[in-house]
Amino acid sequence: MGFMGDRSTLLETGRFVRSEVESGREAEKGAQTVNAQTALTDADFADEAFVETDVASDAELEARHRVAADKGDPGAMSVLGALLLRRGDLAGAEPYLRGATAEGDRAAANNLGVLLHQRGYPDEAAGWWRVAAVAGSAPAAHALGRHYRERGDEPAAEYWMRQAAESGHALGAYGLADLLEHRGDKGVERWFRAAAEQGHREAAYRLARHLRKGDPVEAEQWYRQAAARGHRRAALHLGALLEARGELKEAGRWYLTSAKQGEARAACALGFLLRDAGDEESAAAWWRRAAEDGDGNAANALGALHAARGETQTAEKWYRVATDAGDHNGAYNLALLCAAQERTAQAEQWYRRAAYAGHREAANALAILLLQGGDAEGAEPWFSKAAEAGSVDAAFNLGILFASRDEDRTALKWYERAASAGHTDAALQVGIALVRDGEERAAERHLRCAAGGGSAEAAFRLAALLESLAPPPEPVALGEPLGGVERTESEEWYERAAEQGHRRAQVRVGMLAAARGDLAAAARWYREAAEAGSRNGAFNLGLLLAREGNEPEAALWWTRAAVAGHGRAALRLGLLAARQGDLNEGQKWCVRAMELGPAEVSERAARLRDALAEELSA
Repeated sequence: MGFMGDRSTLLETGRFVRSEVESGREAEKGAQTVNAQTALTDADFADEAFVETDVASDAELEARHRVAADKGDPGAMSVLGALLLRRGDLAGAEPYLRGATAEGDRAAANNLGVLLHQRGYPDEAAGWWRVAAVAGSAPAAHALGRHYRERGDEPAAEYWMRQAAESGHALGAYGLADLLEHRGDKGVERWFRAAAEQGHREAAYRLARHLRKGDPVEAEQWYRQAAARGHRRAALHLGALLEARGELKEAGRWYLTSAKQGEARAACALGFLLRDAGDEESAAAWWRRAAEDGDGNAANALGALHAARGETQTAEKWYRVATDAGDHNGAYNLALLCAAQERTAQAEQWYRRAAYAGHREAANALAILLLQGGDAEGAEPWFSKAAEAGSVDAAFNLGILFASRDEDRTALKWYERAASAGHTDAALQVGIALVRDGEERAAERHLRCAAGGGSAEAAFRLAALLESLAPPPEPVALGEPLGGVERTESEEWYERAAEQGHRRAQVRVGMLAAARGDLAAAARWYREAAEAGSRNGAFNLGLLLAREGNEPEAALWWTRAAVAGHGRAALRLGLLAARQGDLNEGQKWCVRAMELGPAEVSERAARLRDALAEELSA
């Protein structure tokens, strides 16, 4: 059976003399009842701290001590008063506690303070706690320290908390650490550790929080201790540590433990683990539980789940729940949902709500919406707000906005900012600007970043830049096969761009292959470019086909190129028609070639047209 009071004086009737063998677990319940604020104590720990001194029931103990107490035995009065106080019989406990206190029993003085505090006499309670604390009662010192802290007297609170802590009192150590942490003073870790080592679960949790960056291994140990003692936030953080390490099964067990204890964040995290494992229904159940407990992230997850299933009304309901819970992602997701349904006015409303709350992607999306509506001036401040908050896309969009106004220097500044954060298209734009300004080496660095990020245009431009910077190739030795020339880095980048479907790169790779004598490869790349709409690819493919004697197919590709505006293709069609005797057709293509140019082609086409005209008039 556990007692309320000072253990040493319940077993030994000392007279305000500190016992050398005094336990550090005095009057845990008495100290705990001083203040109901759980931020300063751990009620479960206080309950666990009661020491079993006898297997008899309270009634048997009460009967055993009442006779002696009624005869004035101070120790019996102290024990009986503690029993009655624990039972809630304040009226019955008070005379016994006062009697024992008058005889110098410090446990009784401490418990009398508890009784008076419960009755609403905190100052008188503090007086008796002081008496007991001066006599060496650590629980009384702890209670007195909390009394002073409630009144804002932190120096006095620290003094008495320190007295309790240095006596080995776990709640005193915890209270001192909490006070020091509140003030930003040193020594926090030491006292949290002192309390945690005695089994104080909140101290173990907060010690882990202090250690998690500097010593994550030890932090995990304290999280485990606190979680094993039923601390739901410790179980949550332990689960997160394990999940980050990839130990998903154990992480799930701790999330489940925490969630069952009512921790909404753990229920949400458990839902994500289950979803990733393919169990959407169980995930939804835990998300629903967390969302109903006010977790906005879980409500968002439910919204996304239903949106993916095409259940937009249910998705909207959960996004609204997330928004009402203070999760600004809810408003952003609502805006995305409305935008997808072309509910532009509502989308703008929700984007604004999230953007005003600091959601950078919402600010960027709002700016895009305004820009699409023709409000460039309204869009600019939202792009700026999002970019300053760290949105890389917004920085890139600002670059586009300023470039459209021909404010190239300002545009370049924003492109560079986005490029430094890894934005591929921004790096491409910086590279293009630097090439234009003649800064080839700096341009090369940015083009490499963009090309490495998967930009086909950057790969093409990098290849062209490297080709322009490369020294002229050594002449092929007499008798050496053309195919023996080693491929250059620029050619490798052209091929990478070509493989990504870049038409100009495909034409260039075809030309390089043709220069090596690999006409099959050249034809393949020309055809791929031509079929994708490249007029140069179509023209070059026609040249290869004509060289092979396949003039009918060559004419088809030249026609496609000429219709798309290729002057040389039109001239070739004019020559082909003239050779076949179709003078009118030849004149038609000559006129087209003259219109398309360039100058050299226009001059040749004009001469051919005049010759065909003479032939027709002859």
